[in-house]
Amino acid sequence: MAKKGRDKRNKADSLSTHILAVFSADPFRSYNYKQVAAAMGIKDKATRDLIFSTMLEMLKEGILQEVKRGKFRLDLSRFDQIVPASRYIIGTVDMKQTGKAYIVPREPGEDIYISPSHTGKAFHGDTVKVFLFPRRPGRKLEGQVVEVLKRAKTHFVGKLQLSDKYAFVIPDNPSMAVDFFIPREYLNKAKDGEKVVVELMEWPEYARNPFGRIIKVLGKPGEHQVEMQSILVEWDFPIGFSREAEKEAKAIPKAIPPEEIEKRRDFRKVFTITIDPADAKDFDDALSFRQLEGGLYEVGIHIADVAHYVRPGTAIDQEAERRGTSVYLVDRVIPMLPEKLSNFVCSLRPNEDKLCFSAVFVMDREAHITSQWFGKSIIRSDYRFNYDEVQQIIEGGQHAVRDEIIALYKLSAKLRAERMKKGTINFETKEVKFDLDDKGKPLGVYIKEQKEANWLIEDFMLLANRRVAEWVGHTKGKTRSKTFVYRVHDEPPAEKINQFAQFVSKLGYSIKLGSRASFARSLNRLFTEVAGKGEENLIETIAVRTMAKAYYSTDNIGHYGLAFDFYTHFTSPIRRYPDMMVHRLFWDYLNGAGSADKEFYEERCIHASEMERKALEAERSSVKLKQAEFMKDKVGQIFDALISGVSKYGIFAEIVDNYCEGMIRLRDLTDDFYYLDEDNYQVIGQRYGETYRLGDPVKVIVKNVDIQKKQIDFKLVKS
Repeated sequence: MAKKGRDKRNKADSLSTHILAVFSADPFRSYNYKQVAAAMGIKDKATRDLIFSTMLEMLKEGILQEVKRGKFRLDLSRFDQIVPASRYIIGTVDMKQTGKAYIVPREPGEDIYISPSHTGKAFHGDTVKVFLFPRRPGRKLEGQVVEVLKRAKTHFVGKLQLSDKYAFVIPDNPSMAVDFFIPREYLNKAKDGEKVVVELMEWPEYARNPFGRIIKVLGKPGEHQVEMQSILVEWDFPIGFSREAEKEAKAIPKAIPPEEIEKRRDFRKVFTITIDPADAKDFDDALSFRQLEGGLYEVGIHIADVAHYVRPGTAIDQEAERRGTSVYLVDRVIPMLPEKLSNFVCSLRPNEDKLCFSAVFVMDREAHITSQWFGKSIIRSDYRFNYDEVQQIIEGGQHAVRDEIIALYKLSAKLRAERMKKGTINFETKEVKFDLDDKGKPLGVYIKEQKEANWLIEDFMLLANRRVAEWVGHTKGKTRSKTFVYRVHDEPPAEKINQFAQFVSKLGYSIKLGSRASFARSLNRLFTEVAGKGEENLIETIAVRTMAKAYYSTDNIGHYGLAFDFYTHFTSPIRRYPDMMVHRLFWDYLNGAGSADKEFYEERCIHASEMERKALEAERSSVKLKQAEFMKDKVGQIFDALISGVSKYGIFAEIVDNYCEGMIRLRDLTDDFYYLDEDNYQVIGQRYGETYRLGDPVKVIVKNVDIQKKQIDFKLVKS
């Protein structure tokens, strides 16, 4: 009898393991004992009865809970104890307009698909814990959000829909798949149809929608100021500074005490200039130049000493760290620092004494460096140039200081040639700019391209950034172990480079895949070969997509795109917080300090990289808004365009004359069924084989413009 009892218990233990496996496959689903038996393939009555009694025991033990009579599910309060840790991953939510989502795992691995019914209380960008379902044959990895660990944001922009009994805010961001329910006591005097900022209060277990309260009324949708403020809030940038930060800024004296000047190397009598965009007010870098004996030159790269004025732990510092960067929208700059600092006290304005952190190099006519000096300085800029003025001088224009500018340009050209020889990849950057009227309405669109005047500044800034990073990270053939903030750029995956090489070979071009330097040189040659040709846009776009993204880190892996073993951001502390961290660390190390806390700075590197990404998204969003506004009165007009992107939903095209981008939806191509050929950047007609590839010229008619969504819809005009 004792043996029979043990056998019965062993059978029950085995059954409980199998029962747990059924419930764990979908932990939010409830089952009765017959459904569990069916899932286990059990048909005989005796075993089914044993399953039922085992489930009752599991109920007593707190493994299961009875959600209604005869229906059971896992006790979610004991979820972590019951389900193995290997069934969970932590990741970031990439929410789609349809309500489905993909989870990008924190650790490298496959993205997890989340159906709309399994996203739980998650928003786009949230960090979440996901339960992994057993993989079904031939299907992608799937799961369910079980917990929101960290909200990406708690403030959202949207349009208020008000009725007699309730109100909702419909978010502007299409990645927000739910609307916010607003109790009437939290309307904050907002009116129906107004654009507002809503703060997440809670998302009750029973509720289909999150609850929010309106904390700011922005105004009428479509108005210039309203839409620009909406973009800033959407990407988590504050519109103004706190009272504490403004108070601290106001208290900072403009005058420089004599005792501070005594501590610094004095460059006030050395020829010094700034070169910036015509509309710039925050001049954070200057160049000094003088000729020395023996055919040598001294070039000083002088950077605003922001860290002298902004001390760690102050309100100004905390707000600057949170922002991470200044944001450049189409019509304005949202500065990282209060205006008094960014435009006046720190800005290297002409004919004013200014405090700097300088990198000074002595070099020969070939720009070979014979000595260098780093330290605190005081300067007095003689001229404030903009890029166009310097470009005119380089192209032959006359000026009182032409000789000095041409000498600087020749040295910068030598530095640039040396970089290219060592493998810097020469990506040309183009900025879309707008002519705006006094109300912010776009009157015209143009491209701002970099020329020699831009390169002059860029080459000297790159020199300072590289040499500062080398001083900290490398000396006398040895790598230092001191914590530092590097600007790093990883090499692209080999499969991406191979795919790119195979693709350009189909177009009649070749890429060398040997060493990193040979690949960079052949890529630069390719850019020169395709310049002005129909495939130029195609090849440059795919080349950029092949590359990894640069970011900030305390772990130095070098900068692949620049071909630098050591690189940092030292030259723009008025508009980038990482540069201010670099100034503080570098000054400490110049004065013999020990290594700083790596974990402390790595956390701030991660945050700075994220805020940089958000700033870029905000800038792109403002460009898309103005493009939509510019095209609003052009519905029905036909334009020449180039295909700028392909997806399974449609073809993106950019108008040649005004650079405005819109989408040709595949559902509007009624002559065939088109599918995406992702590897070859094209869509293909299934029946007739007509192909539309990235870079192809097309004619489009403007079908629709939605300013609120910042979207332009095209229809293809076929010849």
